[in-house]
Amino acid sequence: MDELVKAAMAKWPNVPHCYGWLGLDARGRWWMRDERAQRAGPFAGPGATAASRGAELRHEKLIAFIERNYGCDEAGQWYFQNGPQRVYVELEKLPWVWRLDDRGEVCSHTGRPAVVQRAWTDEDGWLYLETDLGWGNVHSQDMDRAARLLEAGGWTLAYLPYASVLERAGCVLSPQAAQAAGANMKKPADERAV
Repeated sequence: MDELVKAAMAKWPNVPHCYGWLGLDARGRWWMRDERAQRAGPFAGPGATAASRGAELRHEKLIAFIERNYGCDEAGQWYFQNGPQRVYVELEKLPWVWRLDDRGEVCSHTGRPAVVQRAWTDEDGWLYLETDLGWGNVHSQDMDRAARLLEAGGWTLAYLPYASVLERAGCVLSPQAAQAAGANMKKPADERAV
């Protein structure tokens, strides 16, 4: 996490969390979801539309800032720590999108290297990797490389339905929906009643 972000969190510890404004798609692209996009429907899943996705972020320095300050809370909700404010991320598939190079090295959409523990496929043919960083889907442009690694015996492949992938990954796809539904999420210490 950036030192500037840590300093802002210390200076303003009680800034309310933000839900629904940021999305991460299955190709590792970030999307800004203004009020119009949020009114158009969910970021992903049933009811999602092109309008509900929002606008793709293209500013390289902003994307780099988001990715340096991307993390997960105790409830499995992924967020971007924007100074003192936690901006929860709507996920299309999983919190990590894996990129592969020609040598079979794996790194996340944020550029963090990962060590693959297992490979999984679901009922729709998506390829997921369980790594030392957690679970993610393989980027669609890297499926050729992934197929070569699987054929060469570089990874063990097993079948797992997507619902089970989500359960094992322990991530919340829509913190906004969970928050709106009043899910029993553990609140950070600074939000608990004293």
